[in-house]
Amino acid sequence: MTSKWLKLIGAPAILLVLLLATLAGCSMVRIGYPQLDVIAVWAADDYFDLEPEQKQEFRRRFGRFHEWHRYEQLPDYAAFLAEAKARLQKGITREDALWVTNGVRTRYRTLVTYVADDAAAMLMSVTPEQLDALQRRWEKDNRRFVREYRLEASVEEQRRATGRRTLSRIRDLVGHLDDEQEQEILAWAGALPLIHGPRHQDRLRRQREFLQLMSQRDDAGRFAARLRNYFSNWEEGRDPAYNRLFNEWTQQQADLYVAVDRILLPLQREAVAERVQVYIDDLTQLAQRPAAQAAGGR
Repeated sequence: MTSKWLKLIGAPAILLVLLLATLAGCSMVRIGYPQLDVIAVWAADDYFDLEPEQKQEFRRRFGRFHEWHRYEQLPDYAAFLAEAKARLQKGITREDALWVTNGVRTRYRTLVTYVADDAAAMLMSVTPEQLDALQRRWEKDNRRFVREYRLEASVEEQRRATGRRTLSRIRDLVGHLDDEQEQEILAWAGALPLIHGPRHQDRLRRQREFLQLMSQRDDAGRFAARLRNYFSNWEEGRDPAYNRLFNEWTQQQADLYVAVDRILLPLQREAVAERVQVYIDDLTQLAQRPAAQAAGGR
C-alpha cells in the first residue's frame, strides 16, 4: 500500500497522500489512514533529506493538518462516494464519469489551499543541498515513469501497456472478468490517445517550475501566494497541444468506463457497489471524533 502511494507523490504535493489514501480505493483505509503521519514524514525525508529539526516541525504541522482532514474532509469524501455509488447503481453515463473526475480535482484543490501556508513555511527552510537531493529523487522517479509507461518502446507496446494497466485497475474494482470482457477492455484501452509521453514532458515542466519557485523565497508572504497558485492551478503553463490531448483523453477514458459498465454482469455490479460501500463505511468510522466513537460503542 505505502509504495503505491509514494510513487504517486511529488515533493511539492507531499500531503496529497491523504487524498490518495482515501479516494484511490486502498482496501486498508481504516488501518492505514491513522498511520499517515509516519508515512508522510518518511516520504518528505525521502525527497528532501530533512534535518531533525525540520522533521519535528513537519510532524507538528502535519498533525494539525491530519486532524482537520480527518474530521472535516472525510465526511465529505464519504458523501461523495455515496453519490458515486448511487450513480453507479443506475448505470453510469459519460457525465457521471466526468463528475467523479471533477469531484476529485475539486477536493484536491480544497486540500492544497488549506495546506499551502504550512507547506510554504516548511519549504522556506529547505537548503540548496536539500534541493539537490530532491532533484536526484525526481530523476529516479522520472526514470521509473519512462520505464513503467514504456515510453522508449514502440507505439504498439505503449498501447499494450496502457491496456494492461487499465485492465488491472478494473479487476481491482470489479473482481473476476471473463475472457471476452477482458479482450474488449484491452481493445478499448489500447485505442485511447497516447497521453503518457506528453504527460511525462508536463511533469518535467512542473518540476522546473517548482525549482524556479524555490529560487523566489525572498519574501515569505509572496512565496506562500505563489506556492498556493502552483498547487491549485497546475494547468497554467501547459503546452496547448498537450492540453487539447489531455482533454480528449479525459473524455475518451470516461467513455471507456461507460462501455465497461455496460458489459458487467449483475453480480459484478453488485461487487463494485459492495466495495464502494466498504470505503464509505471506513471513511465514516474514521471521521468520528473519539467522544462519538466511545458513545457508539456503548
